[in-house]
Amino acid sequence: MKQTGGAARRAAPRELVLASGNPGKLAELAELLAPRFFKLRSVSEFAGVELPEEGDDYAENAAAKARAVAQATGLAALGDDSGIEVAALGDAPGPRSARYGGPALDDPGRAALLIKAVEETGSLDRSARFVCVAALAEPGGALRSARGECRGHILAAPRGTGGFGYDPVFQPEGHGVSMAELPTSVKNRISHRARAIAALGSALARLCGAP
Repeated sequence: MKQTGGAARRAAPRELVLASGNPGKLAELAELLAPRFFKLRSVSEFAGVELPEEGDDYAENAAAKARAVAQATGLAALGDDSGIEVAALGDAPGPRSARYGGPALDDPGRAALLIKAVEETGSLDRSARFVCVAALAEPGGALRSARGECRGHILAAPRGTGGFGYDPVFQPEGHGVSMAELPTSVKNRISHRARAIAALGSALARLCGAP
């Protein structure tokens, strides 16, 4: 019997579609999923696939995106919904973080508006947290989801050029720099998205056929 180096040849990687149009989020998810045996694809590779409108609930938003993409592509899909919750703002903007201030604002504009809103409350409490819910949907209808959080506080001014979204104005607990100043290796260990993906680990492992 012919030997094959003592190990069976591994099957081709399972395809997984990332249900997001956000370039920063796609890059971060790709890095977080890199150790797993997937061929990652963006929803933008599939013509005519539309992501549903987002509402006010992380879990519902993540599940809706994952299910819509899985159904449209016939492939497993990973959707996530995330936001920043600021204590002085009554945990706003929350699931509406990406739409905070309206469509005319970009990431720096939303971050500046957030700082201004916190200052206008007069509150000394600048505590905040990033929240993420990740949902994994299969074409047959199976769905698994998990939540991750990263606590910290809002800075007085943006710092750093890494990351995206509100990263420059958020300083995570236990670190003396903003999320945008952290090395990628550290951010990918402590971030809300990293924790949600880690909590979804067993479902991802089963999907990609890991032992």
